[in-house]
Amino acid sequence: MTEEILINITPQETRVATVENGVLTEMCIERRAKTTMVGNIYMGKVVRVLPGMDAAFVEIGLDRAAFLHASDIAEGTTIDEMGEKSHRPIREILREGQSQLVQVIKNPLGTKGARLTSNITTPSRYLVYMPGDSSIGVSAKIEDEEERERLRGILETLQSQEDSNNGFIVRTAAEGVGEEILVSEVVFLKKLWASIEASIKTTKPGELVYADLPLVKRTLRDLVGVSVERIRIDSRESYMSAKGFATEYLPEIVDCIEHYPGERPIFDLYGVEDEIQKALERRVQLKSGGHLVFDQTESMTTIDVNTGAFVGHRNLEETIFKTNLEAAQAICRQLRLRNLGGIVIIDFIDMTVDEHKRQVMRAMEKALDRDHAKTQVCDVSSLGLVEMTRKRTSESLEQTLCSECPTCSGRGLLRTAETVCYEISREIIRQVRQFDVKSLTVVAAPDVVELFLDEQSDYFAELESFVERPVRLQPESMYNRDQYDVVIV
Repeated sequence: MTEEILINITPQETRVATVENGVLTEMCIERRAKTTMVGNIYMGKVVRVLPGMDAAFVEIGLDRAAFLHASDIAEGTTIDEMGEKSHRPIREILREGQSQLVQVIKNPLGTKGARLTSNITTPSRYLVYMPGDSSIGVSAKIEDEEERERLRGILETLQSQEDSNNGFIVRTAAEGVGEEILVSEVVFLKKLWASIEASIKTTKPGELVYADLPLVKRTLRDLVGVSVERIRIDSRESYMSAKGFATEYLPEIVDCIEHYPGERPIFDLYGVEDEIQKALERRVQLKSGGHLVFDQTESMTTIDVNTGAFVGHRNLEETIFKTNLEAAQAICRQLRLRNLGGIVIIDFIDMTVDEHKRQVMRAMEKALDRDHAKTQVCDVSSLGLVEMTRKRTSESLEQTLCSECPTCSGRGLLRTAETVCYEISREIIRQVRQFDVKSLTVVAAPDVVELFLDEQSDYFAELESFVERPVRLQPESMYNRDQYDVVIV
């Protein structure tokens, strides 16, 4: 598989696109006015402790207080002999007004504040440093057991030589990396943590202690793997900065970084802009003729698979199987591209052959192996549904690029003009019975007034006769269909 990373820089926005075999699979957007806070370290101030939720709200200088659960507090977490974690009640760990060093693990989403942890970590290209935690872990995506033991042995040796109480997680990118490189990374991470500790001493509650790298450098650190052939950047200044960063910390990828000087926008060259527009649509067309329908809500995302125009060549079961197989791969790509997180429910077309179900699930698991976010997938249920979760750390592509419709408030539905007419009629009757009314004026959307004067004119005349009051209709172009006012005189 060939993989390229395209980086588009403008004064107000940085966009990073991952293209695999010529197809856009991942999109990261960071705007100057709204940069990500994941990975940032703050000296927080506890403003409210909630024993009923076993959590606390912590002030870190944002518009909304951030959320810290007891299970994310290092001081209150213990591990028993069986390896199971437990935590003390929040009231035994924190008190209001207390200062607490915290790190952001989820950006604010919608009405929710940022999610915090006191388990501070600092990542590098191949390792994640965990001060105060002596454990050593290896990424689950490194499947070779010998390689896992080799990497673990290197870190355990380094840990014992320095008699350190700090731990490490070996990242997926470290597979096959030599001992010298890992040693240099450990030295770098310890120097970084020493500088953070120095900042902690001078930082006041509610202030930033350490900010993670900007998007371009985070991309070089986290997303670039062995399959990446080229990293193309359309800004010379950002290219020079990225090249210098890679020369110092990631020398193995320096030759992959290129400056794109072309007059044609780099995203247009690869058709990225068109793919972004398609990713904002509800419906995704499959090559076979079938299609997917995505519905994103606050609680979960649902995906419906349909055969559409695909009629197959052999029999119904084979048609359903081929559609579901193609859909499984397309869904995994769309999850990454749209950056959908949380609970995802997939409604595959019902399959009666167990082997077909297994093959669809295997195809889905294989496609998810390339996903950088942590996922967990359940088998096909008795109802033909697949339940899965995908770790959410930032807003989806839709939430980043779009805002709620002011007319329907995000519902996607408006009441019919006829329904509004009848609501107005009931309100007129209510007003006449409740107050001493001489006449009434109805201010409503033009299509509602037009319906009253056209198809509902007989009914409107009956209404005036029933209330025994004159009713005047006034169209207001600034009103949407759901809006109206009944003014009494």
